Amino acid sequence: MMKIAFINQPWTLAIPPQGSDSTGIWTEQICRCLKRDAEVFFFGLKNKDIERFLTCHNGIYYCGISSLPDKLFKVFRVLEKKLKLNSHLPYFASPLFALGYILQVALEIRKRQFDIVHIHNFSQFVPIVRAFNPQTKIVLHLHCEWLSDLDRATVAKRIDKADLILGCSNHIVNLIRDRFPEYRGKCQTVYNGVYSNYFVPSPNHRVAKDSNSSSQTLLFVGRISPEKGLHLLIDAFLQVVKKYPQTKLKLVGPEIVVARELLLDFSNDPRVTALEPFYTGSYLEQLKNRIPDRWRSQVEFLGGMSQEELLPYYWDADILINPSLSEALGMSLIEAMSTETPVIANKIGGMVETVEHRKTGLLVAADAKNLTDAIMELLENQSLRKSLGKAGRQRVLAKFSWQQIAASLLAYYQRLETEIVSEDSQFFSNTV
Repeated sequence: MMKIAFINQPWTLAIPPQGSDSTGIWTEQICRCLKRDAEVFFFGLKNKDIERFLTCHNGIYYCGISSLPDKLFKVFRVLEKKLKLNSHLPYFASPLFALGYILQVALEIRKRQFDIVHIHNFSQFVPIVRAFNPQTKIVLHLHCEWLSDLDRATVAKRIDKADLILGCSNHIVNLIRDRFPEYRGKCQTVYNGVYSNYFVPSPNHRVAKDSNSSSQTLLFVGRISPEKGLHLLIDAFLQVVKKYPQTKLKLVGPEIVVARELLLDFSNDPRVTALEPFYTGSYLEQLKNRIPDRWRSQVEFLGGMSQEELLPYYWDADILINPSLSEALGMSLIEAMSTETPVIANKIGGMVETVEHRKTGLLVAADAKNLTDAIMELLENQSLRKSLGKAGRQRVLAKFSWQQIAASLLAYYQRLETEIVSEDSQFFSNTV
């Protein structure tokens, strides 16, 4: 039986994910699908409430890595910055970032002898894992645009040591292929997915709600962070309520602001760099202050929720809106579509692959006016909402179920075990 190690980001706890950690959710769902065909290990940060390193839960092994070594390595972080040892890289991409974490993981992988090691996002982990595990097949999986934005020479040396490079959308994969044409044959798309047997439509509920056209609910699901564009959504909502004063806006997700160095400080996208003012003080408080007193009771900030808690909110919503200004794919769009909730998204990144414009949802240019116009159109057209919702569900079943994604991923793993893939190989010629 194949033995697979999933290396999560160094802040992901080695427990079943409870909410907004999208890569943790991805790993958890894939492990659930693969556990019958493979031994699956979920590496992440040690939960302070769990003393044991290794915990088995529902057939998945959770491996908790201590944060103590990285606390001790802080002196090296200070020296690196002072001496400008890696001035061409933001610190999160430095070889010293989370070095204690990945050294512990690499040694544990060598001890337990894995067939496949699947690393999320951090390219600097690849050469370290490779150094301790020269025969193991390594997969680097990108859920963001880091490979296309970071120093090319540095990244090229890292990805040369990976056997397969995955992106969560064609948008991400094409950026990598364009920047590293010599590794084009290694790069493939594996979408994020949804548990379509759980995120199901509730036709009776929605029919009953459609009969009350005076009260409509708009929904956002995701982190409260500037790049998610919630200030645009608030501004659009304030225009909508002028015409439909009973409209409600519900925002589900915790305030987890992406650190400046992970996005703002090295991005060349003007839509991202324009977010600078929102990094002063609490973004959540800035959003709340944007809402006049007369409308505040109609905007609910509901905080973070587990996947299991989300379903009633999708059922209650008339429209799910993702106003993000930087998005690799858009998990909430897929979840909403799976429940036949119509969606609106900015025409950005991987969201153009998730949503088929005017077939499964609406795609708009990223500003408050376009969001307003799209919301108004759907609120005024019940039949369009229903047709978009039904088509969205069919698209999810055809393209975004975890079972399909896991089967495609397993096929890649099996090919890695049986084939030697060179830089110019066409073995991985088809994207998922």
